[in-house]
Amino acid sequence: MTFDLKQRYSEFIEEQSEEPVDNATFNSKVLIIDGLNTFIRAFSVNPALNEDGVHVGGIVGFLKSIRYGIYKLKPSRVVIVFDGKNGSKARRKIYPEYKNQRRVKTRLNRNVDWETGPVNEEQAMAQQISRLVSYLENLPVKIISIDGIEADDTMAYIARTIFKESKVILMSTDKDFLHLVNDKINVWSPTKQKLYTESSVKSEYGIIPQNLLTWRTMDGDKSDNIAGMKGAGLKTVIKYFPEIAGDEEFTVMDLINTYKNKQSKYKIHETFKSSINVLKRNYLLMQLYNVNISNRNKLLIQNSFASCSEKLVKFKIQTMFIHDKLWGSIPNLDQWMVEFLRLERMRKKENDK
Repeated sequence: MTFDLKQRYSEFIEEQSEEPVDNATFNSKVLIIDGLNTFIRAFSVNPALNEDGVHVGGIVGFLKSIRYGIYKLKPSRVVIVFDGKNGSKARRKIYPEYKNQRRVKTRLNRNVDWETGPVNEEQAMAQQISRLVSYLENLPVKIISIDGIEADDTMAYIARTIFKESKVILMSTDKDFLHLVNDKINVWSPTKQKLYTESSVKSEYGIIPQNLLTWRTMDGDKSDNIAGMKGAGLKTVIKYFPEIAGDEEFTVMDLINTYKNKQSKYKIHETFKSSINVLKRNYLLMQLYNVNISNRNKLLIQNSFASCSEKLVKFKIQTMFIHDKLWGSIPNLDQWMVEFLRLERMRKKENDK
């Protein structure tokens, strides 16, 4: 009886994904995932070990995270973007300290002893991300990594150019993406479990998405080691630079032109005047509206979408899953793959046209 109920439940789950949601077309709703952002978060906080006591938290956490995002958001297509080799080089030419202090918070992996284990943390990350790519290559998702380009830039270009007519959701914890939010682009925060739209950005920050970048150039970005101007907290900026909280776009240049010669008794306005070069630098580092990508690399990105080459190879996923002994972390692989089966049907439908 128990077995029969489990079987019927599995069949019910399968039936829920038999048809594309809302009869969507292949490119109508595209989920673009920040690959390294998702992996580092998973590796840092997921202590999962397989049956042999080997840490697999980066692989398992990543796969669970993207599967949950696909389940919640029901995209018709998924793109996973990783930083290319030397991706940060262009920004480091502008600001050598860019991302210099990034570290993985390994202390959260309390079940793993990196000092006495078979591999150290750096080797474990390299091994897991390499193995993860093998999984992704057998799922119906597009993987993109372009040398010399950071994932942020590639994701922004894909969202704003390749799929400019589509509904796009950017999945990342990186706040930089929020200034791209508009009627076609949303941001899914996997940690907050929140979908950012134009109205929810305004509700949370008190600033429309277009003006979020203006404030952030003032505040800087600790996660990327980008220094800002002193005293540029959100409430302070809204109080003393009220145009930022208006309903019209107020760019960094609008801010500079409005306040660079303004006489004021407030100290923050004087701090602002002495920080104008910092704001200009931060704008170059943080803006994703017009990304610095060569025409050659733009063509590489465009060509990667010329065909629907991504596909689900179920037996290879099952073989790797058994080899890596992941059943303790993903107990029911068939149910886990339901959303990927739905994506595979979307891809086949597109190829049959």
